[in-house]
Amino acid sequence: MTLDWNAFTPWTALAGGLLIGLAAAMFALLNGRIAGISGILGGLLKPTRGDLAWRLAFVAGLVAAPLVYALFTQLPAPRIDAGSGAIVLAGLLVGVGTRYGSGCTSGHGVCGLSRLSPRSLAATGAFMGAGFLTVYLLRHLAGT
Repeated sequence: MTLDWNAFTPWTALAGGLLIGLAAAMFALLNGRIAGISGILGGLLKPTRGDLAWRLAFVAGLVAAPLVYALFTQLPAPRIDAGSGAIVLAGLLVGVGTRYGSGCTSGHGVCGLSRLSPRSLAATGAFMGAGFLTVYLLRHLAGT
């Protein structure tokens, strides 16, 4: 995937980050839950009593938000520089990492760090470091 630096708008990116932080804080304050996507999705696989409705609403919001946004503006065309096999493998690796790390990037990086969780600090450092290393190895040493 490439980033069009001419179309990069730091103020809208900042606004988006503030909205994510506000939503995560409100979710924690109002529901006593962490807005970690993997945990919310995982809870749909084995729902407990009274747990299904809010999880479905959360996931529906994740799906509906870009659809509603597309009503007001044209969405950028994604360009992914990888084959289907690489995308499937990457998705599986993310899923395995999420299980081993007891959470995903949103749970640890957004919610865990804001709660000053040492486990989230370690997890966020690990997945960011792994991402940096992977990009360096593939783009600069392997030349792909």
